[in-house]
Amino acid sequence: MPVAQLLLLTCLVWGLEARTAQLRKANDPSGRCQYIFSVASPSESSCPEEGQATPAIQDLQRDSSAQRADLESTKARLSSLEGILHQLALGQAAGPSQTHEGLQRELGTLRREREQLETQSRELEVAYSNLLRDKSALEEEKRRLGEENADLAQRLESRSQEAARLRKGQCPQDHSSSQDVPPGSREVSKWNVETVNFQELKSELTEVPASRILKESPSGHPVNEEGDAGCGELVWVGEPLTLRRAETIAGKYGVWMRDPKPAYPHTRETTWRIDTVGTDIRQVFEYDGVPQFLQGYPSKVHVLPRPLESTGAVVYRGSLYFQGAESRTLVRYELTTEAVKAEKELPGAGYHGQFPYSWGGYTDIDLAVDETGLWVIYSTQGAKGAIVLSRLNPESLALEQTWETNIRKQSVANAFLICGRLYTVSSYSARDATVNFTYDPATGRSKALSVPFKNRYKYSSMVDYNPLEKKLFAWDNFNMVTYDIRLSRV
Repeated sequence: MPVAQLLLLTCLVWGLEARTAQLRKANDPSGRCQYIFSVASPSESSCPEEGQATPAIQDLQRDSSAQRADLESTKARLSSLEGILHQLALGQAAGPSQTHEGLQRELGTLRREREQLETQSRELEVAYSNLLRDKSALEEEKRRLGEENADLAQRLESRSQEAARLRKGQCPQDHSSSQDVPPGSREVSKWNVETVNFQELKSELTEVPASRILKESPSGHPVNEEGDAGCGELVWVGEPLTLRRAETIAGKYGVWMRDPKPAYPHTRETTWRIDTVGTDIRQVFEYDGVPQFLQGYPSKVHVLPRPLESTGAVVYRGSLYFQGAESRTLVRYELTTEAVKAEKELPGAGYHGQFPYSWGGYTDIDLAVDETGLWVIYSTQGAKGAIVLSRLNPESLALEQTWETNIRKQSVANAFLICGRLYTVSSYSARDATVNFTYDPATGRSKALSVPFKNRYKYSSMVDYNPLEKKLFAWDNFNMVTYDIRLSRV
């Protein structure tokens, strides 16, 4: 194939030069075949003499060299073209499969890049959502702190004005009775002793000796040695005062308490706290004093021998009283010896979600303490969900006396006792709730109330009364708060 192409190209070249050529084949004298190639001179009409032939031969040699170079160049180009055609032919034969594999690889790469981009996009969306939630929480916290600041400023201004009036002796006066005031004595007004304002002023100005000991009156309400009832009906609950906030999600709801009758080495400032989110609640944090409690530095951590249930625990006379998890068993755990001293099953009591408060949380059994002793608030199948109230023996946990009320337990958010009377809270989440019912075991009667009660953080999971401090303790959505209270005269 290449030889034929070269001969063809040679003929073409000579044709382009307008030259005639002859090819002759004959045997030489020895019998070998010879090819004789004759070309006519383009410029000479006849052959020159021997001396004149040399330049012509040289010209022909030059022409031959040039033609040979042209042929070599043409040959090289043809070889290159053949190589290219060969590669193209091989590419056409193997191209479809190789091209398919290449496309598959490229498609896989693009898919991986797309998945990475989608993952990054989702992560950015989640991060953005978290930022928005944190921003909302911070704005809510800022708004709440602003409200607290305004409230504190208002209370400070009120106290400052009241202090200034007291320093100046500017008490309200009734000038109509001035003639009855003895000479030399300060003129005072005739107070209406039935008003709440008078009770508040009296409680602030009257010094009560520490030796006064509450005794039980015939009606069942505690009285002091002088026969003056230290108790009455709840008529006012103050604004919540926030002491501290739980650090983790386990503190969404819980219980905190102080012992109204502390036993050595504990004092009236010793504080206990239990975070009750979880399924195996055993840790009880103990704080030696109020500063340690506020700063979150426990002096001791008790690990209970059995888990407790919900937010109904109390501390009384040196022992922690609680309900065992998923049972109707009451447990008395002595804090100094760290040992269980008594266990008692509460007959027929609902537990683990049968008769909880309206917020849930397995609050079927709620222990309480007041001036008269240790109580338990619960319900039974026989009571059909109504609150049952029992007074307990603090040593043995035996039932001393039981009352059945007509207040539906699941219709109220929390309950507590003050001076032997049961009180219930209407809502755990409404910011402006009320103390809506009271029940008096001494008379067996209940009645509706409407004493304002603030759920500042809108999730009150525990409300208890401390008879030593005369305050309500509460756990409101991670926050441990107290409420001042005011009672009417008996």
